[in-house]
Amino acid sequence: MAATGSEKQGANGVKSYYVSTPIYYVNDAPHLGHAYTTVAGDVLTRWHRQRGEKVWYLTGTDEHGQKIMRTAEANNVTPQAWCDKLVEEAWKPLWEHLNIANDDFIRTTEKRHTDRVQEFVQDLYDKGEIYKGGYEGPYCVGCEEYKLPGDLIEAEDGTKLCPVHKKPVEILKEENYFFKLSAYGPKLIEFYEANPGFIQPESARNEVVNFVRQGLEDLSISRSTFDWGVPVPWDDKHVIYVWIDALLNYATAVGYGSDQAKFDETFPANVHLIGKDILRFHAIIWPAMLMAQGLPVPGRVAANGWLMVGGEKMSKSNLTGIKPQDLTSHFGVDAYRWYFLRAIAFGQDGSFSWEDFTARYTSELANDYGNLASRVAAMVGKYFDGALPAATAEGDAETAIHENLAKAVEEADRKIGEELDFQGGILAIFDFVKQVNGYITEQEPWKVAKDDSPEGRARLATILYTAAESLRAVAVLLNPIMPETSERLWDSLGAEASLGALPTQPVQSAAEWGQLPAGATVTKGAVLFPRLEEPKKD
Repeated sequence: MAATGSEKQGANGVKSYYVSTPIYYVNDAPHLGHAYTTVAGDVLTRWHRQRGEKVWYLTGTDEHGQKIMRTAEANNVTPQAWCDKLVEEAWKPLWEHLNIANDDFIRTTEKRHTDRVQEFVQDLYDKGEIYKGGYEGPYCVGCEEYKLPGDLIEAEDGTKLCPVHKKPVEILKEENYFFKLSAYGPKLIEFYEANPGFIQPESARNEVVNFVRQGLEDLSISRSTFDWGVPVPWDDKHVIYVWIDALLNYATAVGYGSDQAKFDETFPANVHLIGKDILRFHAIIWPAMLMAQGLPVPGRVAANGWLMVGGEKMSKSNLTGIKPQDLTSHFGVDAYRWYFLRAIAFGQDGSFSWEDFTARYTSELANDYGNLASRVAAMVGKYFDGALPAATAEGDAETAIHENLAKAVEEADRKIGEELDFQGGILAIFDFVKQVNGYITEQEPWKVAKDDSPEGRARLATILYTAAESLRAVAVLLNPIMPETSERLWDSLGAEASLGALPTQPVQSAAEWGQLPAGATVTKGAVLFPRLEEPKKD
C-alpha cells in the first residue's frame, strides 16, 4: 500500500508539515476565490508553525496550455511575456498584500520545474506506462480538459457546454501519448478504502470513489495542436498536457530530481488545498502518477467549495471576479483574512455579500473583540496607571474563565490544526471572547473600583488581570488568522518584554494561565477595528 504524507518521515526523522495551494492559472488577475484558498493555507501553516513544527507552504502559478497561449495572443504579447507580467504585477503583490507567508512560489515555466517534468514523464515512458494513440472528443479550453459526454450541459439551442465555464466545448481530434490510468482504478479504490480521510469533505470523497468505480479511461498526456508547453522529451512534435505538467509542481518545487535531502524531508504534501472543480485531477490522476513512479501519495486532498455571488460561482468568465483589494481597502487585511474562514464552512459553497461582511465586522470584530481590548486597556490605565496588577482574589468566576479558555484552545487547535474546520476553530475562539465580555459585565469592575479597601482593590486587580490574561491568550490564538491585529494587541498588553515575539508563542499552550506577568505595561493603542466608513456612492 502506498504511504501517505502523514505517514512518511524524512531522512533525519523530521518531516515538514507540507501544505500546497493549487497553482493558479495566469490567464487573468486573481479574484476572491483564489485568495480564499491561499489565505486558508496561510492560516493552516501559520498555526502549525506556532505549534513549533517544521512547515513548508507552497503556492505558485500554472503558465502553460492553450488558454494561456490564446490569452497572450489576444493581448498581442508572447505567452512568456504575458505570464511574467501577471505574476509580477498581480499575483505576487496580492499575496504580499494579504500577508501570505509562503515558503516558495513555483512557476511552471521555470527551468527547475520543466527539466524535472521531462525526466518524470521520460521515466514513465521507459517503464511502459505511456503509449501512443489517437483521441477525439469534446474539449474545454478553459478547463484544459477533455470532457466526458455525460459531463456536458446543453444550451437552449442544443449547443454542448462545459458545466464549469458555461461555454461551448470544442471537438478535438489529435494523435497523443496516453498514460495507462485505467490500470490504476483498483489500486486507487484500495487506497481510498485504506485511507478514508484522504479526500475531504466526505461528499467529495464519495464523488471520486463513485467515478473511479465506474472504470477509468487512459489519460491523454500530450498535445500536438499547439506548442506552448513542456516538450515531450522523446517526441518534440508534442508538448506535455498542462495538467500533468501542473501537478508535478508539488514534487519539483521541493527538490524532486535535484535535491534528494529536501525532497525526503518535505514530500509528499500533508495537505493539498484545492477547489472542488479540480478534484479529479488531484484525487485520481495525481496519486496514480505517483503510484506509477513508486512515490508516496499525499496525506490529504481537501476541496473547498465555491464562493458564490448572486447565485453564480465567482469567476472572471461569469463577471463576478471581485478583487480582494476592493474589500481590504474598506475592511482591512486582517478582517478580510478572518471573514471568509469565519463565514463559510470550509469544503462547502458559500455566498459573499457586502452586507454580511459589514454585519459580522461590526458585531464580532469591532464590538465583541475590539471593544473588549479597548475597555480592558482603558481600565488598567485608569485604575492602575497602566501597570497590570496581580490577581490575588480569584474565585469561581475566574475558575470558569480558566476552564473555558482551556476548552477553547483545545477545540481551536483540533479544528484548525487537524480537521481544517477553520470556521469551527474561529467560533471557539470568539465564543471565549464573548465569555470574557460576559465576565466583565457580571463583575462590574467600574463599580468595584469605588471600594478603596484592600479587599476591593484586590478584587478589582483580579478582574482586570483575568481580562488582560484572557486577551493575551486570544492574541496567541488569533495570530495565524489576523497577524497584524494580534501584534498590536500583544504590544498593547506589554507582552513582548516578558514573553517574547508573538509568533513564537505556542498555540497549544495558550491556555496555560498566568503567562502575562504582573507589572506589565498596558497601553491603550489605536482601535483594533475602526468604525467602518459609509461606502462612497456613485
